[in-house]
Amino acid sequence: MSKALLKYIRLSPTKARLIAREVQGMNAEIAIASLEFTPNKAARIISKVIASAVANGGYDAQNVFITSCRVDAGPVLRRFMPRAKGRATPIRKPTAHILVEVDTQKKVKKVSKDKESSKELNEQNKNTQKKQTAAQTAKSVATPTEKPSKPKTTKTTKAAPAKQAQSKKKTEGEEK
Repeated sequence: MSKALLKYIRLSPTKARLIAREVQGMNAEIAIASLEFTPNKAARIISKVIASAVANGGYDAQNVFITSCRVDAGPVLRRFMPRAKGRATPIRKPTAHILVEVDTQKKVKKVSKDKESSKELNEQNKNTQKKQTAAQTAKSVATPTEKPSKPKTTKTTKAAPAKQAQSKKKTEGEEK
């Protein structure tokens, strides 16, 4: 197994991680070829680091697989841009450290198969839980339950208070 490490490269780690995830587990020769045609600054840099890792081990690129490609965050250069009314806004210029490990054996696939089998088990558990909840709801629908009776309330309309006020005026007028 051989390694190559590129430190303090002026590249955003989040953008470089997208490329690093695509390359992980691939054959080194295929990875370098595909990265050459990817229109991304990170792709060109990572392909050079992969080529360096292959050369460090003295391997041929056809027989080597990328076991891990890791992008870590480096220090951030802080700059300021002048703005209106004497203000300044910060500019962050991130750096990254890129580590690539290559080996003649394909070790990453074993890990991914374990992850795939655990995903399948999780999906099976979810399906059984859905079936159980569906069966429980079917049972509850099959057995009728008594509906609670609604309490009877008298509805008052807006016209009723007006009529009551008119009737009170009439009674008061008649008394006088």
